[in-house]
Amino acid sequence: MIVRSLRLSIVPVKLAALLLGALVALPLLASLSWAQGVMIPNFWDPKARFERPDLTGLRPIRFLVDDEFPPLHFTGFDGIPTGFSVELARAACERLAITCTVQVRRFDTLLDSLAERGGDVVAAAIPTTASLRQRFTITNPYFKIPARFVVRKDKGFSEPRGQALTGRSVAVVRETAHEAFLKLLAPGAELRSFADLGAAEAALRAGEVDYLFGDGLSLALWLGGPAGSTCCAFIGGPFLENRFFGEGIGFIVRRDDVILRRALDHALQRLWDEGKYAELYLRFFPVSPF
Repeated sequence: MIVRSLRLSIVPVKLAALLLGALVALPLLASLSWAQGVMIPNFWDPKARFERPDLTGLRPIRFLVDDEFPPLHFTGFDGIPTGFSVELARAACERLAITCTVQVRRFDTLLDSLAERGGDVVAAAIPTTASLRQRFTITNPYFKIPARFVVRKDKGFSEPRGQALTGRSVAVVRETAHEAFLKLLAPGAELRSFADLGAAEAALRAGEVDYLFGDGLSLALWLGGPAGSTCCAFIGGPFLENRFFGEGIGFIVRRDDVILRRALDHALQRLWDEGKYAELYLRFFPVSPF
């Protein structure tokens, strides 16, 4: 079964030796840009171009999605699947001039459906891992879920770098990668573990903790709503160390469909170049997790 939350039970000793020191945002993106006051990530290196393969005779492509993970994939008001991943898939098909359909499956059945040829591409928030690569081929990431700090706007705390967290209370969700990351890189912080992100958000809103560190995507949704927007804001980051927070999310394709994967890589890069990626990002992320 695929678990959506980022959990880590063991912190590698070698990693600790490599990363001990200042708490810094890790620059794994090619760049970040701004549009309409929203920070937009760029995962494509302009020096590494994905060429369009010959798609003559390519069959109609079936994208498989889950409909319960907004804003990446969910059911719209009209009952039709939508979301950032879904609309990016549709835009890629339009860019490649190929026929595509979007079919909804239960999240925990997506990969098996793909393996059994019940579809051709999974366009859902399944993190890229070594075990996933053993089964399938995956495009370059088109999205990552960063870790972020949040503070109350009225506290005036400094960015959480180096010794800034020493003696400060930080809310985290218990037994997650976020907790493990802070234990390693901010040993002077006073960690306060909560059962879920909602409880951690409530503690920050009530002024019971100085900082909250967690899943940037979930926090962006909270900050975009009435509960979070009035009290709190992101500070510092984003944090993208892939051993803790994953390698990102790409379109997942069967290993024997290399041409399709290459075509999707080409389309995604062109969608970034032409501004379509930014257009879709602004539609679904009014508060950017980056």
